[in-house]
Amino acid sequence: MTSVRHWSELRVELLRRAGRDQEARRGLGDPPTSEQWDVVKAVDADNVPWLARIVAEHGWPRAELVGEDGAHAAWLLAQHAPLYLQQRWLPLLEQAVEIGQADPSDLAYLDDRVRIREKRPQLHGTQWLIRNGEERLYPVEKPNQVNRRRAALQLPQLADQDIASAWPHDAAFGDAPAEPL
Repeated sequence: MTSVRHWSELRVELLRRAGRDQEARRGLGDPPTSEQWDVVKAVDADNVPWLARIVAEHGWPRAELVGEDGAHAAWLLAQHAPLYLQQRWLPLLEQAVEIGQADPSDLAYLDDRVRIREKRPQLHGTQWLIRNGEERLYPVEKPNQVNRRRAALQLPQLADQDIASAWPHDAAFGDAPAEPL
């Protein structure tokens, strides 16, 4: 899959799969019904092994090969992968960001997602938890520095009340969903 034609086909497939991912998650209830969750799990069960094969064979889908939208679509699929794959792919995405071939904000979101799933505080304040209609940030490491870290990645600043409303560490991780949406 090294020719331009193949990379453009990969881009199209990444975009198609990302579209299916988002369609499956659109309109999910709080909490999702078992039928809604079954649809999400089926889409992920198709997308994740496919992306795992692509990454194993060709490395992380870089923007120069699949376009910025294709690279972003790969990140979106990774957001919904099992933790062990996210942990494996995080350094690959980081390398792509370092050479200007992936969006730094995508890296922030995946890094925070991995940290939350490992029950560690996030760095960039991208992950929120909704309980009984109340939305709060998962815990943030050194919250007084979060907006500086966000600015470095061109992410919008968090309002002081957002940072202050972060769930206490134990409350956020105690019964948080194992698989963020």
